Amino acid sequence: MASVGAHGTDRGEGVPTVGLADIAAGAAQLAVDETSLPSHPLVIVDLGLDQWEYADAAVAALGRRTVVVVGFSETSLPPAAAPVLDALTCTLAPDGPGRTWTPGTADDLAHIAATVTAAPRAALTLTGLLEVTARADVEDGLVAESLAYSMLLAGPEFAAWRAGRPRRSIPEVTDPVLLDRAGDALTLSLNRPDRHNAFGRAVRDGVLAGLAVAEYDESVREIVLRGNGKSFCSGGDLDEFGTATDVSAAHLVRIQQSAGLAVYRLSPRVRAVLHGACIGAGIEVPSFAGHVQAAGDTRIRLPELSMGLVPGAGGTVGITHRIGRWRTAFLALTGQDVGVDTALAWGLVDERT
Repeated sequence: MASVGAHGTDRGEGVPTVGLADIAAGAAQLAVDETSLPSHPLVIVDLGLDQWEYADAAVAALGRRTVVVVGFSETSLPPAAAPVLDALTCTLAPDGPGRTWTPGTADDLAHIAATVTAAPRAALTLTGLLEVTARADVEDGLVAESLAYSMLLAGPEFAAWRAGRPRRSIPEVTDPVLLDRAGDALTLSLNRPDRHNAFGRAVRDGVLAGLAVAEYDESVREIVLRGNGKSFCSGGDLDEFGTATDVSAAHLVRIQQSAGLAVYRLSPRVRAVLHGACIGAGIEVPSFAGHVQAAGDTRIRLPELSMGLVPGAGGTVGITHRIGRWRTAFLALTGQDVGVDTALAWGLVDERT
């Protein structure tokens, strides 16, 4: 990584790299250009510079930060780094105190830089949203997430993504979710294997209907949520994205018909069984389950920022409450797959099957 001067250097992607001294001096404050876009929506902090004497001042300045601030170190971080890591958006390092850091490389940092550069509005919205959902209870967090998601649906970054992706027709679904009762267990099987169980309206409504059965039948002691075919769930049906013409109405629908909230309300009885692709809603909804099992081929990803959006099926709440806002930010900002071993180590899943 480049050496850092008094006012930071540039990594070559338009992303300043600074030290803690620069952060203390205000390098993490948002400055906008004539188009009202941030000049530098991402700031990278080189934690390998050994500027820990500025830690307290940097933490105070980070409390007022308005951009995405990612820490990076090629060496393990000392216990004294804990308050700084807590204040950053996320940190990539080989090791460090607590769960505020993520094992990461310069390649991961490049993915983050590319994501933020391509979708600065969504990235800035995400980092602010995670600050809220990390502190909020589930219901309030879901409202905040839906408001942010709905706002971005009306924004130019999502519009550009939608314009660049032809919309296919949505086939009729006969049995989008199968219900099977065996003793005191009710199994809900996502049943769109030809589309990797994409979480479209029909699947969402089927899940809600199945959970309603369990909610009103106390003899159901266990609810198993699984998927047919090669994947548990590949996330929202991309061909349904952007079909709402009234984003405020879409927000109200999202709150009233939240599968994540329905799972949360029944969480002590819900066991999610994951395999294959668990993308977007495919990990966001199960994150609310009381127990999450995952097969060895499970791969988890949050790709929403690449669409100019934030997770909208409860991920900034359920995932954040499981693994913390820092690793949730890492998932969303890199948009890369995470395997079952990492998910297990973080607490995103509870058991490998």
